[in-house]
Amino acid sequence: MSNRHLARTIALQTLFAWDFNGQKDGDIERLIVDNFANFAPKFDDGGFVKELVSGVRDHLAEINKLIIKYATEWPLDQITTIDRNVLRLGIYELLYSAIPPRVAINEAIEVAKSFGGDASGKFVNGVLGALYNDEPEIQKRDNKEEALAAKSEEATVKSEDTDAAIS
Repeated sequence: MSNRHLARTIALQTLFAWDFNGQKDGDIERLIVDNFANFAPKFDDGGFVKELVSGVRDHLAEINKLIIKYATEWPLDQITTIDRNVLRLGIYELLYSAIPPRVAINEAIEVAKSFGGDASGKFVNGVLGALYNDEPEIQKRDNKEEALAAKSEEATVKSEDTDAAIS
């Protein structure tokens, strides 16, 4: 399991407990500490879990509005606590982080498959995919990532060609 994937798992466990217990802000720091102690005592995530959890908490109203908008068949309180918080993490990463959008979506789907029900992955994919398709700014960020990767690959190929010509 990658470090970022483990961090997202701890963030999800924290958000799940926080949401389940009535979203008491005073509990969030304790929950993060407890989850690290219980699930990854020697793991140093560089603050990524706290960034995710705090980011979701700080943008909760906007994130919830997007869940309501894109999960049209499901009232927010009827979405399972796991799926609701996977969506919150995914939406936070799509809108407010430097994580490439496709990575954010794929990670959310994988976490949903691991912790949610049989249809959780498809549900999360549908909601996040609809948000992605409706938000040109997210798509621009994704296209920028692709352009940078292509440029980097092109430079590598040119360098290899130059090295081969010199040899």
